[in-house]
Amino acid sequence: MSIYVDADACPVKAEVEKVGTRHGVKMFIVSNGGLRPSQNPLVETVIVPDGPDIADMWIADRATTGDVVITGDIPLAAKCVEAGARVLKHNGEALTQANIGNILATRDLMADIRAADPFRQGGGKAFSKSDKSRFLDALERELRATKRA
Repeated sequence: MSIYVDADACPVKAEVEKVGTRHGVKMFIVSNGGLRPSQNPLVETVIVPDGPDIADMWIADRATTGDVVITGDIPLAAKCVEAGARVLKHNGEALTQANIGNILATRDLMADIRAADPFRQGGGKAFSKSDKSRFLDALERELRATKRA
């Protein structure tokens, strides 16, 4: 069992390290760079070359059944779910076989809507303390469930 973190713009890297360390799980923090490597022996910082979706491809090529992937990238999540990995968004929402199709379709629809309205401003809601709390709880549950499986 390993934890893979799509670390570019990930607000829960420290939380993943805390929970992963408590469970003794190997963690891969994957990004294009700009991250301070952890001194934790369970954490491997993986720096991939610049380019679109290179970090995503690195994770997708390795994540499999028994692994947990942390990402906000829905196409990456879909690939990992298909490979049998458990996937969590930064707010603790689990992405599964049961919901990934609808989430992917909604993402594509929203991208089309944003592209059609060049004057649309704003983005998603800000990451909150309650999101962090839900994430910690969800990660703990996923790691326990993975160990039982």
